[in-house]
Amino acid sequence: MIGAGGAMPPATVKVWDPFVRIFHWFLVACFVIAYATGDELERVHIATGYVIAGLLAARIVWGFVGPRHARFSNFVRPPREVLAYVRDLVMLRAPRYIGHNPAGGAMIVALLIALAGTGATGYMMTTDSYWGSKLIEHVHKFLANLTVGLVVAHVIGVLIMSFQHRENLVASMISGRKRAAD
Repeated sequence: MIGAGGAMPPATVKVWDPFVRIFHWFLVACFVIAYATGDELERVHIATGYVIAGLLAARIVWGFVGPRHARFSNFVRPPREVLAYVRDLVMLRAPRYIGHNPAGGAMIVALLIALAGTGATGYMMTTDSYWGSKLIEHVHKFLANLTVGLVVAHVIGVLIMSFQHRENLVASMISGRKRAAD
Protein backbone atom coordinates (compact mmCIF):
# COMPACT_ATOMS: atom_id res chain seq x y z
CA MET A 1 0.00 0.00 0.00
CA ILE A 2 1.44 3.36 -1.02
CA GLY A 3 0.50 6.46 0.97
CA ALA A 4 0.38 10.13 0.04
CA GLY A 5 3.28 11.36 -2.08
CA GLY A 6 4.30 7.81 -2.97
CA ALA A 7 5.64 7.14 0.55
CA MET A 8 5.19 3.71 2.09
CA PRO A 9 3.34 3.81 5.43
CA PRO A 10 5.24 2.18 8.28
CA ALA A 11 4.59 -1.51 8.88
CA THR A 12 2.39 -2.22 11.89
CA VAL A 13 1.88 -5.22 14.12
CA LYS A 14 -1.13 -6.34 16.12
CA VAL A 15 -0.43 -5.74 19.81
CA TRP A 16 -3.62 -5.11 21.78
CA ASP A 17 -6.34 -7.73 21.36
CA PRO A 18 -10.01 -6.69 21.33
CA PHE A 19 -10.57 -7.76 24.95
CA VAL A 20 -7.74 -5.53 26.25
CA ARG A 21 -8.93 -2.55 24.21
CA ILE A 22 -12.59 -2.91 25.17
CA PHE A 23 -11.64 -3.53 28.82
CA HIS A 24 -9.42 -0.43 28.84
CA TRP A 25 -11.97 2.01 27.43
CA PHE A 26 -14.93 0.51 29.31
CA LEU A 27 -12.94 0.74 32.56
CA VAL A 28 -12.14 4.39 31.80
CA ALA A 29 -15.83 5.16 31.26
CA CYS A 30 -16.95 3.23 34.35
CA PHE A 31 -14.36 4.85 36.60
CA VAL A 32 -15.37 8.33 35.43
CA ILE A 33 -19.03 7.49 36.10
CA ALA A 34 -18.30 5.96 39.51
CA TYR A 35 -16.09 8.86 40.57
CA ALA A 36 -18.57 11.48 39.35
CA THR A 37 -21.59 9.85 41.03
CA GLY A 38 -20.01 8.94 44.38
CA ASP A 39 -21.90 11.40 46.56
CA GLU A 40 -24.81 12.21 44.28
CA LEU A 41 -26.24 9.08 42.66
CA GLU A 42 -25.55 6.23 45.05
CA ARG A 43 -27.34 3.52 43.04
CA VAL A 44 -25.42 4.39 39.87
CA HIS A 45 -22.19 4.58 41.87
CA ILE A 46 -22.69 1.16 43.44
CA ALA A 47 -23.80 -0.50 40.19
CA THR A 48 -20.82 0.94 38.35
CA GLY A 49 -18.56 -0.27 41.16
CA TYR A 50 -19.82 -3.80 40.61
CA VAL A 51 -19.20 -3.49 36.86
CA ILE A 52 -15.64 -2.35 37.60
CA ALA A 53 -15.15 -5.32 39.94
CA GLY A 54 -16.31 -7.66 37.18
CA LEU A 55 -14.01 -5.99 34.66
CA LEU A 56 -11.07 -6.34 37.05
CA ALA A 57 -11.80 -10.02 37.63
CA ALA A 58 -12.00 -10.65 33.89
CA ARG A 59 -8.76 -8.72 33.25
CA ILE A 60 -6.91 -10.65 35.94
CA VAL A 61 -7.97 -13.93 34.34
CA TRP A 62 -7.01 -12.55 30.91
CA GLY A 63 -3.61 -11.63 32.37
CA PHE A 64 -2.92 -15.36 32.72
CA VAL A 65 -4.71 -16.85 29.69
CA GLY A 66 -4.83 -14.02 27.12
CA PRO A 67 -2.49 -13.46 24.19
CA ARG A 68 1.19 -12.59 24.67
CA HIS A 69 0.98 -8.82 25.24
CA ALA A 70 -2.02 -9.16 27.59
CA ARG A 71 -0.24 -11.60 29.92
CA PHE A 72 1.26 -10.38 33.17
CA SER A 73 4.33 -12.50 32.46
CA ASN A 74 4.98 -10.27 29.43
CA PHE A 75 5.02 -6.94 31.27
CA VAL A 76 5.34 -7.32 35.05
CA ARG A 77 9.00 -6.70 35.83
CA PRO A 78 11.06 -6.62 39.04
CA PRO A 79 11.35 -3.23 40.81
CA ARG A 80 15.03 -2.89 39.84
CA GLU A 81 14.13 -3.16 36.15
CA VAL A 82 11.27 -0.66 36.53
CA LEU A 83 13.55 1.85 38.28
CA ALA A 84 16.25 1.38 35.62
CA TYR A 85 13.66 2.04 32.93
CA VAL A 86 12.41 5.19 34.70
CA ARG A 87 16.03 6.39 34.99
CA ASP A 88 16.52 5.82 31.25
CA LEU A 89 13.23 7.60 30.59
CA VAL A 90 14.36 10.67 32.53
CA MET A 91 17.63 10.62 30.57
CA LEU A 92 15.59 10.42 27.30
CA ARG A 93 17.10 7.08 26.34
CA ALA A 94 14.34 4.66 27.33
CA PRO A 95 14.00 1.85 24.78
CA ARG A 96 10.77 1.35 22.88
CA TYR A 97 8.66 -1.72 23.65
CA ILE A 98 6.04 -3.25 21.39
CA GLY A 99 3.90 -4.13 24.42
CA HIS A 100 4.00 -2.43 27.82
CA ASN A 101 7.34 -1.07 28.97
CA PRO A 102 8.44 -1.85 32.56
CA ALA A 103 7.05 1.44 33.92
CA GLY A 104 3.75 0.87 32.10
CA GLY A 105 3.56 -2.65 33.51
CA ALA A 106 4.12 -1.32 37.04
CA MET A 107 1.40 1.27 36.44
CA ILE A 108 -1.06 -1.41 35.37
CA VAL A 109 -0.38 -3.42 38.54
CA ALA A 110 -0.74 -0.27 40.67
CA LEU A 111 -4.02 0.65 38.97
CA LEU A 112 -5.42 -2.88 39.35
CA ILE A 113 -4.51 -2.90 43.06
CA ALA A 114 -5.92 0.59 43.70
CA LEU A 115 -9.14 -0.20 41.85
CA ALA A 116 -9.53 -3.54 43.61
CA GLY A 117 -8.99 -1.84 46.98
CA THR A 118 -11.50 0.86 46.09
CA GLY A 119 -14.03 -1.79 45.10
CA ALA A 120 -13.40 -3.90 48.19
CA THR A 121 -13.83 -0.97 50.56
CA GLY A 122 -16.89 0.18 48.64
CA TYR A 123 -18.44 -3.26 49.06
CA MET A 124 -17.47 -3.33 52.73
CA MET A 125 -19.43 -0.11 53.31
CA THR A 126 -22.60 -1.92 52.18
CA THR A 127 -22.23 -4.74 54.73
CA ASP A 128 -23.63 -4.83 58.25
CA SER A 129 -20.13 -5.13 59.71
CA TYR A 130 -18.84 -1.89 58.20
CA TRP A 131 -22.05 0.10 57.66
CA GLY A 132 -21.32 3.68 58.72
CA SER A 133 -17.61 3.03 59.33
CA LYS A 134 -15.82 6.34 58.85
CA LEU A 135 -12.46 4.55 58.63
CA ILE A 136 -13.58 2.37 55.69
CA GLU A 137 -15.22 5.38 54.05
CA HIS A 138 -11.97 7.38 54.35
CA VAL A 139 -9.91 4.48 52.97
CA HIS A 140 -12.39 4.14 50.09
CA LYS A 141 -12.12 7.84 49.24
CA PHE A 142 -8.34 7.78 49.62
CA LEU A 143 -8.04 4.83 47.22
CA ALA A 144 -10.41 6.47 44.71
CA ASN A 145 -8.34 9.67 44.80
CA LEU A 146 -5.12 7.66 44.59
CA THR A 147 -6.54 6.02 41.48
CA VAL A 148 -7.18 9.46 39.97
CA GLY A 149 -3.54 10.35 40.66
CA LEU A 150 -2.37 7.09 39.06
CA VAL A 151 -4.58 7.77 36.03
CA VAL A 152 -3.05 11.24 35.64
CA ALA A 153 0.46 9.75 35.91
CA HIS A 154 -0.53 7.06 33.39
CA VAL A 155 -1.79 9.63 30.88
CA ILE A 156 1.37 11.73 31.33
CA GLY A 157 3.49 8.60 30.80
CA VAL A 158 1.56 7.71 27.64
CA LEU A 159 2.04 11.25 26.30
CA ILE A 160 5.76 11.29 27.11
CA MET A 161 6.33 7.91 25.46
CA SER A 162 4.22 8.90 22.46
CA PHE A 163 6.40 11.97 21.89
CA GLN A 164 9.70 10.27 22.75
CA HIS A 165 9.10 7.38 20.33
CA ARG A 166 7.01 9.37 17.81
CA GLU A 167 4.13 6.94 18.16
CA ASN A 168 0.48 7.62 18.98
CA LEU A 169 -0.12 5.22 21.87
CA VAL A 170 -3.73 6.33 22.32
CA ALA A 171 -4.45 5.41 18.70
CA SER A 172 -2.82 2.02 19.25
CA MET A 173 -5.20 1.34 22.15
CA ILE A 174 -8.05 2.03 19.72
CA SER A 175 -6.77 0.15 16.66
CA GLY A 176 -4.79 -2.52 18.49
CA ARG A 177 -1.80 -1.90 16.20
CA LYS A 178 1.60 -0.31 16.73
CA ARG A 179 4.51 0.45 14.46
CA ALA A 180 6.62 -2.66 13.90
CA ALA A 181 9.92 -3.00 15.77
CA ASP A 182 12.50 -0.41 14.79
